[in-house]
Amino acid sequence: MNILDKIVAHKQQEVAQRKELYPVKLLEKSIYFETPPVSMRHYIRRPDKSGVIAEFKRRSPSKGDINPYVSVEQVTIGYMQAGASALSVLTDEHFFGGKNGDLTEARNNNFCPILRKDFVIDEYQIIEARSIGADVILLIAECLTKEQVKQLSAKAHELKLEVLMEIHSIDQLEKLSEHIDLVGVNNRNLKDFTVSIQHSLDALPYLPDEVVKVSESGLNDPVAVVELKEAGFEGFLIGEYFMQADHPPQQAKSFIQRIRHLESLSRNAIA
Repeated sequence: MNILDKIVAHKQQEVAQRKELYPVKLLEKSIYFETPPVSMRHYIRRPDKSGVIAEFKRRSPSKGDINPYVSVEQVTIGYMQAGASALSVLTDEHFFGGKNGDLTEARNNNFCPILRKDFVIDEYQIIEARSIGADVILLIAECLTKEQVKQLSAKAHELKLEVLMEIHSIDQLEKLSEHIDLVGVNNRNLKDFTVSIQHSLDALPYLPDEVVKVSESGLNDPVAVVELKEAGFEGFLIGEYFMQADHPPQQAKSFIQRIRHLESLSRNAIA
């Protein structure tokens, strides 16, 4: 059993408990059900933005504590001021040290698309995502069947949420449904946790034209991001590299400034 299997097994128990504590009718009374979600597709493609999806992440199963006591408000506002296109907020508590309140706090302090980064296996979690202020949900193809992806993504669209489907291998693209808005290629090998952007580059020719293409994990070099962008990727999910710094927004700002500088050099060279 790999770490993803362990997380899903725990998530099944957690969702069953949450259904009893917070019934769907209670979730649907949230003020966020009356608020139109913000489109991540649109924000990632905005020319004045970087394409960076900056992640708030306190802990990970592979690294342990990363930055457990940092302020959600300060970091998320700082990320957007640094030029990020969108936010990603971990809400899994047991393995990542997050909570739903982290996303709601980010929502209350930012007008931008926010991805709820969690392990969605049940329609209940999609309703829950809407109730806490999320704009986008994550579906991990590795732990869902094709039918589950279709069902869960349709439910998300019914609630006006966008869907990012994450793949770890090209064959998982057969699980795509018409309700997938963004496809993320995870550069991390689930067996040994090694990362390589070559994984994204190898998958790129197989990604459908109509989806926003996102590279995820192991992005700690602006040169690599520019290489991915020039190849055809539009979004770049970055969490650990920012969060391990004493001041994550400053790390993000320097990173994004470097991306823009490299892009400027590339444009000047072509001209």
